[in-house]
Amino acid sequence: MAGTNINRVVMTGNLTRDPELRSTPGGSSVCKLRIACNTRRKNNSTGEWEEKPNFFDVTVWGAQGENCARYLAKGRPVALDGRLEWREWDSPEGQKRQAVDIIADSVQFLGGRDDAGGASGNGFSVSRAASESDVPVDTRDFETAPVAAGAPDDDIPF
Repeated sequence: MAGTNINRVVMTGNLTRDPELRSTPGGSSVCKLRIACNTRRKNNSTGEWEEKPNFFDVTVWGAQGENCARYLAKGRPVALDGRLEWREWDSPEGQKRQAVDIIADSVQFLGGRDDAGGASGNGFSVSRAASESDVPVDTRDFETAPVAAGAPDDDIPF
């Protein structure tokens, strides 16, 4: 039975430079982004957890790429959904070069316009999220659910 290949990337990170918008000879817009996404690793010699940045090149096509160039800037947190694409070329020195890029199908702008270069790096702040949310907070969602009195544990199937 032949399997279906899955090529999907879901990522959050911060832009490491301003977006670069260009157009193809056919008139299509293409925006290049560079995203840093941290990974936590334990240093075996010190036993401490350390942040290791990973850097990814991202391509965004069409109107969404134009919006990225218009509204994003270095340091801004984003979330993206896309796929990996492998490419190869010859360098001017005649060497074979290879790269894996992310082709974004969707880019979500996280945080606000003023969050670029923020220290938190995740684009969220509790006071900001609570004060600007369109959804009212209902604290009843966090209350403990009542337990029926005298309910035997024998009814639980596991």
